[in-house]
Amino acid sequence: MAAPGISFGTDGWRGIVADDFTYANVRVVSQAVAQYLAGRPREGRVVVGHDTRYCGELFAREVARVLAANARPVLLLDRPCPTQAAAWMVVARGALGGVVVTASHNPPEFNGLKYKPDYGGSASPEIVSALEEEVGRVLVSDAVRQMPIDEAIQQGLVELADPRPEYGAQIGRLVDLAAIRRAGLRILHDAMYGAGAGYIADLAGGGASEVAELHCERNPGFGGLHPEPIPPNVDEAMARLRGGGFDLGIANDGDADRVGIFDGEGAFVDQLEVATMLLWHLCENRGWRGPVVRSITTTGRLDILGRHYGCEVEELPVGFKYLGPRMRERDAILGAEESGGFAFRGHIPERDGILSGLMFAEMVALTGRPLVQLRREVAELVGPHAYARRDHHFPREDYPQVRERMSHRMKSQPLERVGALKVARVRSDDGYKYWLEDGSWVLVRMSGTEPLMRVYCESSSRERVQELLDAFEGELGVVGDHGA
Repeated sequence: MAAPGISFGTDGWRGIVADDFTYANVRVVSQAVAQYLAGRPREGRVVVGHDTRYCGELFAREVARVLAANARPVLLLDRPCPTQAAAWMVVARGALGGVVVTASHNPPEFNGLKYKPDYGGSASPEIVSALEEEVGRVLVSDAVRQMPIDEAIQQGLVELADPRPEYGAQIGRLVDLAAIRRAGLRILHDAMYGAGAGYIADLAGGGASEVAELHCERNPGFGGLHPEPIPPNVDEAMARLRGGGFDLGIANDGDADRVGIFDGEGAFVDQLEVATMLLWHLCENRGWRGPVVRSITTTGRLDILGRHYGCEVEELPVGFKYLGPRMRERDAILGAEESGGFAFRGHIPERDGILSGLMFAEMVALTGRPLVQLRREVAELVGPHAYARRDHHFPREDYPQVRERMSHRMKSQPLERVGALKVARVRSDDGYKYWLEDGSWVLVRMSGTEPLMRVYCESSSRERVQELLDAFEGELGVVGDHGA
């Protein structure tokens, strides 16, 4: 019988390969998906994809052969691809849903499964709950159906497909690729050894513009890097950009649903500023108007822009399992989260790091102005901005106790000040966020996908951010190494 304790976090189920994430447990979750889909009102295929992580294609085959054994036909993607490309195939092919083998931006020892409903976005909390109930039933019954993959292919229960043509056509409907290609841009794309390799070059290159690639070979260990597109993981890309000759840098995480952006001088554009720039582009250069949804960890500068352009901005808990469904309900023009995930009207309600990067290329191409200048213009519009995040890692076995202690601490001893600043208001439905009297905010949140605590701050200057983070961590009793 498979080990108990399989649960879905912020986006899917993730675990350590060969410890939690095993063939046996992958088959358990796949059987649970099959049972969940058995209750759906229509027939259809299930898309199964994977990224470049260790044995991704083999784990994907395990998913496919369990689904096939349950008489659920599968469209098995024949190469590593971005999570959003697999999700788009769900929509493009009218599939019932999709399963993607990926641990997104987690360290290389992790792998995971994301479930995508028929609309191509993250599973809603209701769907996640239903899947977890089915996992529990499978663990109790220890009844997993499976059949040889070759037999499934021969019987037509598993069909192989290349996701690139249909995903590329969709991106071409969303971004002015012709304008990008004729603009004569020099773009650096750091794929971080992940599933986005080749996508920016294929979509943006081929005309007067050129795309240079970095870390585009497959490496399941990610070359020793943590495949999250933030410093210091992208220091090599930043150094190359500082050498000159580029207009824009784009980095993507392991499954390419998140983005990191650099200007032509090699400066990293933090994710909160990226969100601000994207909303400015949609409203100013494209003339879009409509609701915006953002996570609690994302910038209040979106609210300022929202008021400027007449777009209502709504703050939600972290995760596209909340943002995606709300985007669909409200036909939002943008969904934004601090971790570099952005979604756009007219596409799947899901993060798309490839599309986000190309939006920046379009921004520079359509305005004819360098990103350095555009950043200054938007900063003048929304006011001074600085942001930082510190990550505190814990041993996996200690994490549940750490999480419980932190929750007890915040509930039993409510903060009234952070440093010299009074707390103006608090939100506690997803971590603990404190807005301060000067308009700054700090937040502490325990990760739902790996054993770490994140501490965030947004304020008016880098110095102010560091001061507030130090004061906040002092109140939390946090000590030890962290990454910013």
